[in-house]
Amino acid sequence: MGSITKELTDLLNVQQIDKYLFQGQCTHLFGTHLFGGQLLGQALIAASKTTDRPVHSMHAYFIRSGRTDLPILYQVENLRDGKSFATRQVHAIQEGDVIFSAMLSFAIPEQGLEYQTVEPHYPAPETLLSEQQLKEKIKNDIPVFLHTLVMQQFSLRMHPVLPFHPYKPEKSEAIYAEYVQTFEKIPEELDTAMMHQAIIAYYSDYNLLTTSLRPHGVSYANGSVRSASLDHSLHFHHHFRVDDWLLYDMNSTITSQSRGMNYGRLWQNGLLVCSVSQESLMRLKQK
Repeated sequence: MGSITKELTDLLNVQQIDKYLFQGQCTHLFGTHLFGGQLLGQALIAASKTTDRPVHSMHAYFIRSGRTDLPILYQVENLRDGKSFATRQVHAIQEGDVIFSAMLSFAIPEQGLEYQTVEPHYPAPETLLSEQQLKEKIKNDIPVFLHTLVMQQFSLRMHPVLPFHPYKPEKSEAIYAEYVQTFEKIPEELDTAMMHQAIIAYYSDYNLLTTSLRPHGVSYANGSVRSASLDHSLHFHHHFRVDDWLLYDMNSTITSQSRGMNYGRLWQNGLLVCSVSQESLMRLKQK
């Protein structure tokens, strides 16, 4: 079996085929559904390869459903290279259609006024069950036709603080939290700031939208609601490493008009290293 982390970095490391044109491959991690986090991570790498500055913010829209049986073209447009900031726009294209669009801003690191909110306190990750161990506890509740898909290992090690049962959802507070890190160290040749940022972009879309479903006691897993990421924003505040534990603390502030507003904060060693926001579709299915 190959390295899970190497497979992830290879997936995100899009290949440059022209100055501002890149190609990414797909994974069948979610069957025929193209995972939004893959688009976020690959687009971030594509844009980052056109500048020597790290990303400080990314704002993306998921426009069409993507296919996992086709490669993805990433067209990068250089909008500006200034003294302090650089701006890029990225379109992800399949079969001639734009399926995803993002604006990214890059900045030279600098010193200035410093403040952050208070970090939440949860049990240490080593005291918690992993996502895979929690799946084993509920595997008899997973429909037979989904068993192989659901039970496969995700690309990152996750230890949920507030686990939930996706096939027997109950109403609860609109909060969720989990620890995350890669299974192995990042390969030396890809151990760059943009790869660590891309992996967090990839991961940040994984469970965020479930936060707004929790107050309603519904789940996309049991077929009661149709859910999808509509947009996604990330702001990177400090340097971090994804091969060390990070805490992803999430909450939802409102659900309205079949949409939910979700927020996430990623912490490492007492620092707020990344802030995330996302609006998601949460449309009840007709019985």
